[in-house]
Amino acid sequence: MNDYSFLHQTNIILHIVAGSLALIAGLIAIVTTKGGKSHRKSGIVFLIFLMMVIITGLVGVFVFGRNIFLLIITMLSGYLGFSGYRVLKSRSNKIYMADVVIALIVLTATGYFLYYLKSIGFIWSPIIVYSTVGYLVGMITYDFIRYLIPAGRYRNLWLYEHIVKMISAFSGILSAFTGTVLPQYHPYSQFLPSVLGTVVAVGFMVYVYNRKTKNRFIRK
Repeated sequence: MNDYSFLHQTNIILHIVAGSLALIAGLIAIVTTKGGKSHRKSGIVFLIFLMMVIITGLVGVFVFGRNIFLLIITMLSGYLGFSGYRVLKSRSNKIYMADVVIALIVLTATGYFLYYLKSIGFIWSPIIVYSTVGYLVGMITYDFIRYLIPAGRYRNLWLYEHIVKMISAFSGILSAFTGTVLPQYHPYSQFLPSVLGTVVAVGFMVYVYNRKTKNRFIRK
């Protein structure tokens, strides 16, 4: 058995508990009526526990030097959760300094992660590393490009962005969970939750689009 310190063990327990509760709250937010009371409350609870996952994950990496790959998973889920919440609150592509600063910090940390991997050699499946980093960089790139979208057009896009980011944050946590408890099924236990999350996100976006189209048709 690994000789972990009491503080490290406590951090691991908090990380596991926070992650499990985040998954439960996130699942409730996904299956409940969008915009309803249960959806909003469970979404807030998901973000609270996601923040705890981020904090304990960063402590595990930088204080106790454990599994630096958790750094990129933590950054992915944390950034998408933050950005997805910000989109919901602003419902616009107006530039806010806090959003820009957080995006640049995460982008810099991602660069450090890739540099570190190059220095020690790959010890994880390249498909997992490249797909995770690529998706995160792609989302950050989009977040800068969206400032160029005309405000009137973006008014019809923010909800789709919220859906993609929040479900991606959830599937990132789920991937970390299944990848940890089912190591014998790597890399499938690591990337299949993300594939499932993509399918769910696309399904919700199609539903929202069809509902908006139907409402426009009724108003006419």
